[in-house]
Amino acid sequence: MIQTLKRCSGLTLERLTASTLLLSVLFFPAVAPAQATLPGAVAPRRSVSGQFIVISANLISSPARPPAAVTNAGFVRLDPALLAVSAERVKQSLWRQLGIDPMTPWRGRVFLALYPATSPDENVTIISTRFAGVWNYRVELPALVSRTRLTRALTGAVLLELANRDNSGDRSAELPAWLTEGLAQQLLATGAPEIIMSPPENQIMVVERGMDALAKARPVLHDHSALTFEQLSWPDDAQLNGDDDGVYRASAQLFVSDLLELNDGAANMRAMLQMLPRCYNWQTAFRAAFAADFPRPIDLEKWWALQVVSFAAHGAGPLWTPDASRDKLDEVLSVPVEMRSAPTNLPVRAAISLQAVIRNFDFDRQKIVLQTKLRDLQLAQWRMAPQFAGLTGAYYRTIADYLGRRNGVAPSKKKAASTAEKLDALDAQRRAVETAIQPDIPANKLQ
Repeated sequence: MIQTLKRCSGLTLERLTASTLLLSVLFFPAVAPAQATLPGAVAPRRSVSGQFIVISANLISSPARPPAAVTNAGFVRLDPALLAVSAERVKQSLWRQLGIDPMTPWRGRVFLALYPATSPDENVTIISTRFAGVWNYRVELPALVSRTRLTRALTGAVLLELANRDNSGDRSAELPAWLTEGLAQQLLATGAPEIIMSPPENQIMVVERGMDALAKARPVLHDHSALTFEQLSWPDDAQLNGDDDGVYRASAQLFVSDLLELNDGAANMRAMLQMLPRCYNWQTAFRAAFAADFPRPIDLEKWWALQVVSFAAHGAGPLWTPDASRDKLDEVLSVPVEMRSAPTNLPVRAAISLQAVIRNFDFDRQKIVLQTKLRDLQLAQWRMAPQFAGLTGAYYRTIADYLGRRNGVAPSKKKAASTAEKLDALDAQRRAVETAIQPDIPANKLQ
């Protein structure tokens, strides 16, 4: 269904499908304050292949550049000619990641519309339109933008062009946020100084060869638990903006990198992109494309848990302090929930224990929670201070024993009661350890 939608700034976006709006919200949470027309527009710049066309206002007469343009190497001032070159390089790098022949012809054009930047934190919008049977794209960019947002925008546009090539409908393909974010982070890690070009005062001259593409993700995922597949599937604005200490970006990069390392991983990724327009949502296309690797959803969860553990084991980093270990173990053992005091009241956020999960949830819901906690406990054990390392291992073994190898069969009530009692005993030991390292901790802290 084609809709006409208005943004708060007054710009009307026509022939914008509902799924395209969802794409803009997921990837680029805030709407950039672009104008419907670009006063003082100069002649468009075309990339060497002709696929990318840069449309710009007279940026020389725009307001003074924010200070970040001078002091922050993470920002780039966009020059129309150099942006056309950068777009081609992003496409070439992305095609290499996906194993696409560089001689493959393109179909949809990408219009890069620049407007004067008024602040250093403006976001980017992608608009997908179909005309005469071909999908084309307009990417609205502030003239000053962070390298991360620019790379993510160009990556999203290239992926959409690949996905919509054979799309004859009026609904644009829906891309998973983790795919765009993960590939963008991979490109930034492996070639940003070369693929993102900028005027001389903004250039980064250091080019690292043969570096670990996940080097920046390692310290992030050593200090924070990697996100689950479900969490990767539904990011919020703070995660997409990097306001979660970069956990979403690091997790997405690791997930995409590991998928591409599978046998036929790149081919499966291309197949998923081709199937997106024909599927109601991206999850259906993903499951179909990777069916040989993950016949069931649980197979994907197990694989991802093993990948995260292996990643942490090859670079565990320094131990946490006793205080940090205490806080991390508290976090791992808490289960966030929403609760209502009455059916008509709004839900409030709360945290419950693993015992409460075992005593009150049905087994299908228990498995989802407890399998995630097993992974988090195993990861945390590598970093725990000696006072908490043994306890962390004991919690892990207790939960692993409870889940066992039952192939979906729920444990007996006796087993559930026994496991809850063991967890209660471990909580008592934990309180004793916490009191020993910090005597003023209230005795009812974990109750």
